[in-house]
Amino acid sequence: MKKLYVPIFFTLCLLIVFVQSYGQKPARDKGIFEEHKNEFFDSIKKSVNEFNNPKKPEKKEFKMDFSGYKLPKDTSEFITYKHTPPISQGWTGTCWCFSGTSFLESEELRLYNKEIKFSEMFTVYWEYIEKVRRFVSERGNSAFGEGSECNAVLRIWKEYGCVPESAYTGLLSGQKFYDHHIMFDELNKYLQSVKESNAWNEDVVLGTVKTILNHYMGKPPEEFEFEGQNMTPKEFLADVAKINPDDYVDVMSLMDKPYWKEGEYEVPDNWWHSKVYHNVPLDDFMSSLINAVKNGYTVAIGGDVSEPGIDGHAGVAMIPSFDIPSKYIDAEARYFRFSNGSTTDDHGIHLIGYKKDGDKYWFLIKDSGSGSRNGRDKGYYFYDEDYVKLKMMTYLVNRSAIEDLLKKFK
Repeated sequence: MKKLYVPIFFTLCLLIVFVQSYGQKPARDKGIFEEHKNEFFDSIKKSVNEFNNPKKPEKKEFKMDFSGYKLPKDTSEFITYKHTPPISQGWTGTCWCFSGTSFLESEELRLYNKEIKFSEMFTVYWEYIEKVRRFVSERGNSAFGEGSECNAVLRIWKEYGCVPESAYTGLLSGQKFYDHHIMFDELNKYLQSVKESNAWNEDVVLGTVKTILNHYMGKPPEEFEFEGQNMTPKEFLADVAKINPDDYVDVMSLMDKPYWKEGEYEVPDNWWHSKVYHNVPLDDFMSSLINAVKNGYTVAIGGDVSEPGIDGHAGVAMIPSFDIPSKYIDAEARYFRFSNGSTTDDHGIHLIGYKKDGDKYWFLIKDSGSGSRNGRDKGYYFYDEDYVKLKMMTYLVNRSAIEDLLKKFK
């Protein structure tokens, strides 16, 4: 009988545990959020992609070797005029607006000692509208691109006014850099469809284009508050900025047009065929530019930056002797490159200072392009005088800076 005690004891213990646990609620599982991970499948995809798209050897750029040259090392070496801090144009083809706007910000400082950050994107928005308007009126026979000329800023201001950046950034919520490549692709595809279908109703086309622009850039203000006052863009231009668009002139130097007359700068970005460029001999082009800068003016300039002698990491722009020796840079060399397309109109920049090194000038350039942010002085370049002489095709300046030059025009 004693042998039965042990099994009975253990049976009672199990029965007690069962009874106690039976009345308890089971623990509830919880869910969490975590990133999807499948490292092995990721390795499969990587292997497949590498097999299907074998890596091609990177093509190296042919660049000038800057070693051994005595080059400017710092912006402090230059006589520099007031300007707003450099900003990036992001992934857009709007250098014309950033350089033109920067120039007018310096004019605001020079004329009124007032620093105002103007909105580039307000101008860009309405420039697109004007491009589309002409595209419709010309039945598609008008250039449509992201580019323009820096004097377009003045044309748009005269028509629409201007606004401070605080009133319109053109950036969407959370967007750090400007990015127009998807927007432009959508605009261009829409306009090509208009051309293919001959749907030349200006109101309809402009309405659709505004819808696209509003989606990617936001709607520009018709009225806004500045320093406690409500005003329109035109009121802001007239009463606050006080910049007169008619006070500014463009200068170029091209051999195929009569000197000392106004003419058209025949490049795609001059899409409205402006004929307000004052054409002068190259020596006058350079001397008037240098005198303007020495006399306290900044200048918006435009030309070609796709050259082996310009490098953002070095922060300089020069003309290498394997291109052309300095003593041979003249009107013929300049026009030869423009006529065969090796000099293009691909970038607008803002000249804000200078220094003299021996017989030559160096110019301090404020640049919104990405290349200018790869060197030590972010947003700046140092341009050698020869580079400007050979590769910069136009400049925009206050007419008071070149009064003697303008007197020669009839």
